[in-house]
Amino acid sequence: MAQLARQRPVPPPFSRSLWRFVMRLATYAVLIAVGLLMAFPFIFMFFSSLKTSAEVITVPPRLLPDPWWNPAQWQWGNYRELLSIPSLPFGRQLLNSIVVTIGIVSGQVLTSLLAGYAFARLRFPGRDTMFVVYLGTLMVPFAVLIVPMYQLMLLFNWDDKLVALILPWVFSAYGTFLMRQFFLTMPRELEEAALIDGANRWQILFRIAVPLAVPAIATLATFSFLYAWNSFLWPLIIITDAKSRVITQGIMDLQALYAARTELVMAGSVLAVLPTMIVYLLAQRYFIEGVATAGLAGR
Repeated sequence: MAQLARQRPVPPPFSRSLWRFVMRLATYAVLIAVGLLMAFPFIFMFFSSLKTSAEVITVPPRLLPDPWWNPAQWQWGNYRELLSIPSLPFGRQLLNSIVVTIGIVSGQVLTSLLAGYAFARLRFPGRDTMFVVYLGTLMVPFAVLIVPMYQLMLLFNWDDKLVALILPWVFSAYGTFLMRQFFLTMPRELEEAALIDGANRWQILFRIAVPLAVPAIATLATFSFLYAWNSFLWPLIIITDAKSRVITQGIMDLQALYAARTELVMAGSVLAVLPTMIVYLLAQRYFIEGVATAGLAGR
């Protein structure tokens, strides 16, 4: 039997290489098909924003505007018309969202860096208990905080002001946990060497720890951006002035006022979704690396 087994023909090496190539090609084809299926609603939304009202409601629906072979004749003016609606300052609301998002992201990154480094590297009485209590705030539903936060904003006279959308959210228990877990993985020898060289805690944090924590910072910034940009309930409660509203409220007003102009609603949706897609694509590498390494410390 062993002799017969040794006499079996061995497939040539090129056939195994060809089989691996075919399998890899099939895998890529399946992934591309699934990716296109997931992206199709966004693709259809973009092309619908470049159609006329009649083309949007055409049955059966068509993906590309008419004439599809000449993009210069597509309805790019829909975006100009959207940004020039007198009763709906959509451009101002888009700018408000940018300001609010930058404020929340920068605030959360800064406070999470400071708190995460303190909980990970500094020793002080009650540190672990304070961290557990602080982390426990993640279990508090937002619905419980709406009334006291609203009363607090009225007390400070911050209603209808962008500061009411920024300041309550510059502290993040999740961001503190993420940065603490990352700083726990940093070797203590780096700190000891810096202390021997005469560096203080601030220099160690911003010159040594922060450059090493870029993946975790990118992860936190991405999550913070998505939350701040897509926030709807709190702005709906605290902001009533149309000029102080954000992009999510603008989409709601646009759909209410121009429900028959589907192409304008699609154009507004494109402007609302595009920044999130750009940020995620730019930070994707750091985002995946940060998620993969943030939980390595088991302490």
